[in-house]
Amino acid sequence: MLRAHRSLALTAALASVAALGLAACSGGTGSSSAGGDAGSGKKVTRIKLVAAEYSKDHTAAFWKQFAEKYKQKTGIDLDVQVVSWDTIDQTSSTMIQNNNAPDILNLNAYASYAKDGLLYNGDEVLPAAAKSDILDAFDRSGSYNGKLYGFPDLSSARAFFYNKAIFSKAGIAAPPKTWAELEADAKRISALGDGSIGYALPLGPEESQGEFSMWLFNNNGTWKKDGKWTINSPENVKALSFLKKLTDEKVTQNNPGKTNRADAFNLFASGKVGMVVGFSPLAAQLDKAGTVQYGVAPMPTQASEPQTFGVTDYLMAFKKPGNQEAVKAFYDLYYQKDQVNQFIKAEGFLPVTRSGLDFFKDDAKLKVYLDTLPNAHLTPTDDPTWDKVKLAVQQNLGAAVSPGGDPQKVLDDLQKQAENGG
Repeated sequence: MLRAHRSLALTAALASVAALGLAACSGGTGSSSAGGDAGSGKKVTRIKLVAAEYSKDHTAAFWKQFAEKYKQKTGIDLDVQVVSWDTIDQTSSTMIQNNNAPDILNLNAYASYAKDGLLYNGDEVLPAAAKSDILDAFDRSGSYNGKLYGFPDLSSARAFFYNKAIFSKAGIAAPPKTWAELEADAKRISALGDGSIGYALPLGPEESQGEFSMWLFNNNGTWKKDGKWTINSPENVKALSFLKKLTDEKVTQNNPGKTNRADAFNLFASGKVGMVVGFSPLAAQLDKAGTVQYGVAPMPTQASEPQTFGVTDYLMAFKKPGNQEAVKAFYDLYYQKDQVNQFIKAEGFLPVTRSGLDFFKDDAKLKVYLDTLPNAHLTPTDDPTWDKVKLAVQQNLGAAVSPGGDPQKVLDDLQKQAENGG
């Protein structure tokens, strides 16, 4: 979010927007193993949740009230540890490697744990009503070998942000709908001078796979197709070549290959940038600051219709002796409309269920996201090697738009790494 949802995490102040998307403690069951026969042994009286911190204002408060309701409903204690996105990957990995996994883990990657047989699947712990309510896009992204293991907690989707004041000053009547229009608009904005930037392009190591996803999806590209990696497809090479063209024409900020998403958001918030790809938490922060008059539109596209990149984090469940019924009760409560949707609303993100779309339907500011969310494209989180591939993309994609950079070679190299298991 991160991470791709690290990609989902955003700090309270826009000046320090954190990397999106979506722990070190003892296992809640007292078991020393994350695997084994989860249905055997004495039923647990306590389970453990390790949750990512989306915001200091809301995350811990939500899980505190949730734990209280869970205790009232089940008689089982829910120990909650909220962990920063900056450290949750390493700390949760250490826990699992030490055979001390939590019962529930909130993270943005699950497939490697599913591959190793550590997780419950949806048939085992997810109530039927909750399973059928999950949007198809997130059901697909959370499924490994045909079974749902990554249960989504919240989501985000990207859209196109533009500065209305800059557009007016540059004589641009409406947001661009095609790449050619975007390029022309970026040139007009940059020509205004005074440090004006046409398009803020973040291809730095924080989340370059997220930015690039918006462009490749809008050129009919994919990361994988029919089980095969397609990173260096002609569509993707064309998309990355277009981004290099924008860079070479100097209509982006300086050094986009090392610019992180948070930096691009800060530039947009400063009023210097005409266009940037953003998401709903950015809108909330801009509204709070009240210094930029902005609009939100679908992404300019080369496809038949504008496409969006979606992100979700997961609440995965580890198999531990005697914890299956307690885990199932956790999901039965979490996916109640007054829980999951209130959490999403407080954190400023988007729904993961069909009933959630109905819950948020009257929020006009979310319309551009909700309209595209059911058909959002996600990165291949169902592939256990995606985490390694994603890291390679984050570390290397920016080189393609640097002086002398070669989009074809960069994507060829990434393709080889993916085919070799990351």
